[in-house]
Amino acid sequence: MPVVAFYPCSGIYQSANDKTLELKKSLSHTLSQYYPYAGRLARAFPTHVECNDEGVEFTEASNDSPLTDFLQHSKHEDLDQLFPDDLIWFNPNRKGHNNENKFNKPLSIQVNHFSCGGVAVAASLSHKIADGSSLLNFMNHWATVTRSLSGEPRDLSHINPHFIPYQIRNVSLPRNLPDKPQGEYIARSFMFPNSKINDLKAKITSLTKESGEPIMNPTRVEALTWLLHKCAVAAASKTNSGIFKPTGVGQIMNLRDKLVEPLPETSLGNLCLMMEVPTRNESDLTPNNIIGELRKKKNEFRRIRNTETALGMVAEMCSDHTAMFETTRRLSEDYYVYSAMNRFPTYGIDFGWGKPIKVTIAWALKNVIFMMDAPNGDGIDAIVSLEKQDMKIIQNDPELLAFC
Repeated sequence: MPVVAFYPCSGIYQSANDKTLELKKSLSHTLSQYYPYAGRLARAFPTHVECNDEGVEFTEASNDSPLTDFLQHSKHEDLDQLFPDDLIWFNPNRKGHNNENKFNKPLSIQVNHFSCGGVAVAASLSHKIADGSSLLNFMNHWATVTRSLSGEPRDLSHINPHFIPYQIRNVSLPRNLPDKPQGEYIARSFMFPNSKINDLKAKITSLTKESGEPIMNPTRVEALTWLLHKCAVAAASKTNSGIFKPTGVGQIMNLRDKLVEPLPETSLGNLCLMMEVPTRNESDLTPNNIIGELRKKKNEFRRIRNTETALGMVAEMCSDHTAMFETTRRLSEDYYVYSAMNRFPTYGIDFGWGKPIKVTIAWALKNVIFMMDAPNGDGIDAIVSLEKQDMKIIQNDPELLAFC
């Protein structure tokens, strides 16, 4: 999970070195609570974190350009330079994934100083042990500790990570999972203001009323998932000589507030499950099918009582190697995966220099879409990652652009 937050010059510190020293000190305090992040993972099929307190990698870098220029001219594929050892995704050819030793660092940090005094704080966390919510809660905790060290001490117990006790099961993961399809993928940001999203929601309600099965009060995420999926599939069909290829929607759902016995938002781990809606033909691309089926799946997940039940479901799936292989193949080859992070505490990451002017995911994978809050709070920033030819088409799709 690669997240980077950008901050303009605050004028609080006399030098970049003073800022870095304070960040290192507060990071050490924070890691005493998030101690698994300072341990080590076995590289191949880890079953646990070795909590040996070896620490995290902390890199400091300088960029010759002003922050505003960098943000104005950079593309998502340029963001890898802001992360230590290009740790934006697993790639065996990247220097961050060599085989010099059999252990892997769960977390790496890079602080990037721009010529204007602005800074970008980048954190890359292994998805093997935690999800996006866990990483953003960590960054908020780290920022709060930084503020507390420079001001009056405060009680931070309410933001401490919540560890979930879980009975260890003998689950053996299959060793021959399908490789991710190779190809050239690029990511682009599409900004949808709330006013345009409201127009889209009204359009969906109107369309579905005509079918006799109205979708009432679609959420922003539901509306954008339908629109983005419809437009992405149309782009892929044009690239494929107009031939429709069966696909599907895979939407990641945060379980913390969905269980019958809800969990604290600071719960640590991969506490999410995937909702799948196949779109086998063009008639499946209607809002009735996509939004309606997602709502049914969500209601099914809401019946899960607690984490013991949810994790038991995951363990059962993992024990069925054939089913897990097929699920992984389907999601990596045929499905578009949507992850909604718009309600996460993204723009509250304040190290004492004010709130960030931009927070983003540095990701370029096949058919992955992230939805985050817009920097000004007005709307949703959708980070769409597609094959290069598909992106050329979707960037000029009049239906999509009508709501940007």
